[in-house]
Amino acid sequence: MAENCTHDCSSCSSNCKSKDLRATLHDGSCVKKVIGVVSGKGGVGKSLVTALLAAKMRKSGFKTAVLDADITGPSIPTSFGVSEQKAMGDKNGTIYPVKSEKGVKLMSMNFLLEKETDPVLWRGPVIAGAVKQFWTDVDWGDIDFMFVDMPPGTGDVPLTVFQSLPVDGIVIVSSPQQLVRVIVEKAVKMAGMMKIPILGLVENMSYVKCPHCNEEIKVFGESNINGIALEYGIPVLAKIPMSEDISNAIDSGDVESLDGEFLDAAVKQIEMLNTKN
Repeated sequence: MAENCTHDCSSCSSNCKSKDLRATLHDGSCVKKVIGVVSGKGGVGKSLVTALLAAKMRKSGFKTAVLDADITGPSIPTSFGVSEQKAMGDKNGTIYPVKSEKGVKLMSMNFLLEKETDPVLWRGPVIAGAVKQFWTDVDWGDIDFMFVDMPPGTGDVPLTVFQSLPVDGIVIVSSPQQLVRVIVEKAVKMAGMMKIPILGLVENMSYVKCPHCNEEIKVFGESNINGIALEYGIPVLAKIPMSEDISNAIDSGDVESLDGEFLDAAVKQIEMLNTKN
């Protein structure tokens, strides 16, 4: 790969297709499975799903981690209640992740900033390079499942993650609005082009439960997620409700307190990766 690679293969004359572009994991770290959490657009709850899955898998007894690849818009530290903490490093350039209360290991750009509200004014290739460093320079230790919270879209960072990290599968996050169908299809097609397995779809903001009769109210109308899943042969792993409990837990940094029973099918699907080579 060219030294100044921008990961835009369409405008590159180098013949990299036969080369292994994967980055080397930090010495002493062992990450068994890497799961990307993606969406074609922002605002659908990708970081929420990432945090919920990592916390749920940790509750199931697995050693889990989150690599927050959303460099310019990180929200993982807030979800786990560690936004005031900083990632420590040593003289050899090794960075140590922050641990949540329940032991989920986290690495996010906000852990490296003086103030969490400081903006990161970097261009795409520099951001992509930082994401790769979260893999190569962070001492993750022994991890069963690492979840990578991707920024929205199909640009530099998703390309870097798919090319540089040994991604075992992705979870695509959507919401019920009709517009999202096009966005989901973009994510599905990108995964196909990059030869990354799709574990399934998760629909966020799927419904609201009436507090009196328990009826599911479809705030955004009837979803077409099942139709998309059928068309592409992808399972629907979860439909997450709009809930005050979820919102309060995220805002207060207490995502690990949520039971997340609606993610049971997703957890089983991810656990099945342990049986595959």
